[in-house]
Amino acid sequence: MHRSDDSNLVVGTTPAPINHRMPAEWEPHAATWLAWPHYQGDWPGKFEPIPWVYTEIIRNLARHERVELIVNNAAAEKQARKLLERSNALLKNIQFHRWPTNRSWLRDSGCIFVEQGSDDLRSSEVIRERAQHRGRAALQRRVSPSKLHGALALAPDREGRDPSASLRASLSRAVDDSYQGTASAVPPDDKRKRALAPEGNLQALTFRFNAWAKYSNHGLDQKIGTLMSQAARSQQILPQHDNTRVVLEGGSIDVNGQGTVLTTEECLLSKIQQRNPTMQRKDYEKLFANYLGAPHTIWLGKGIAGDDTHGHVDDLTRFVRQDTVVTVVEKNRKDINHKPLTDNLRRLKSATDQAGKPLNVIELPMPKPVIFEQRRLPASYANFYIANGVVLVPVFNDANDREALNTLSEIFPAREIVPIYSGDLIWGLGTLHCMTQQQPSP
Repeated sequence: MHRSDDSNLVVGTTPAPINHRMPAEWEPHAATWLAWPHYQGDWPGKFEPIPWVYTEIIRNLARHERVELIVNNAAAEKQARKLLERSNALLKNIQFHRWPTNRSWLRDSGCIFVEQGSDDLRSSEVIRERAQHRGRAALQRRVSPSKLHGALALAPDREGRDPSASLRASLSRAVDDSYQGTASAVPPDDKRKRALAPEGNLQALTFRFNAWAKYSNHGLDQKIGTLMSQAARSQQILPQHDNTRVVLEGGSIDVNGQGTVLTTEECLLSKIQQRNPTMQRKDYEKLFANYLGAPHTIWLGKGIAGDDTHGHVDDLTRFVRQDTVVTVVEKNRKDINHKPLTDNLRRLKSATDQAGKPLNVIELPMPKPVIFEQRRLPASYANFYIANGVVLVPVFNDANDREALNTLSEIFPAREIVPIYSGDLIWGLGTLHCMTQQQPSP
């Protein structure tokens, strides 16, 4: 690696220092980053409800952690403030950034925050000890899991029943609560002051963004990772392979924070929408080890139908504890998703974690096909987002909504489970995880 003229920038070439670690999503956050929607081409003919969906998401997040909200300009900020005020969002916990963007899918265009520490940071024992210390403090602020707020906030049950009535959060055994912190210990007023202060040992991996090797309008989005890094006062790293910046979207990976990463062959190894023509399987595995602190890679096969990213893993399989994943399955043998999801399930059941131990695999159903204008959309319950004290879950007015919510409420007993109606949002080919990016607590 070598340092550029920008004191905040390091250009990375493999191999990189081995003391980077991407924290798991359930570890404590300093903030969540989002970009306010404005590009109507992502939701042609159906844009009107989208800002309200974002408002509901931000309202729920701001109760638990700082929200860093990117808006195109002053007019966009005024509109966002108006909707958020009408929705009773905690505005003092929302910080606005006037940066123009092409799209609002920040999981992929934004930077990925990682930790840097001493040479022993990659040790599983050190990581576990630090996470448990944070977790013990977080458990003192545990939110009652029986309170499920905002159930189908934008679309009630078809039969007029309260969808939260059947949900429960009862687990008779511990489920690594130490990793599942709830609300941040920093009061909201202090959080706003910290937004422009150095964020400890955080570094920002800014991969090259090329709009999933599919779309041409991404010039503004390419700059967002750098701006996020500067706002967080974190050192920016530009990962490279063979002296070329690497293309990698946040939605194409998922980590357990202990040394294992999930990804798919369809997204990273296919010649369709090919991100990095010179990179092979072993090159990605070296990249994950060096930059994410994840020397163990679990390769899944294909993604779900309708996914314009060509196989993002955050629509398929997600870590929920260091040794446990949830994965979507399709039981209808005639459905186009049945075969690839069955193959992914088989791979997971034979996979191990970084310590060579088998994974615990929990199945989530798929919703019934969501079709609009004769197009199959990539609706999936796996696209949930884990924040401090809350898990936001996309729902689709489907009978399987309840099963998915029940399952996640049992996995996350220390967090509120908040269903967000995403029947309109999915017309943009993404939902909650696609639009958010966590900034870990340093």
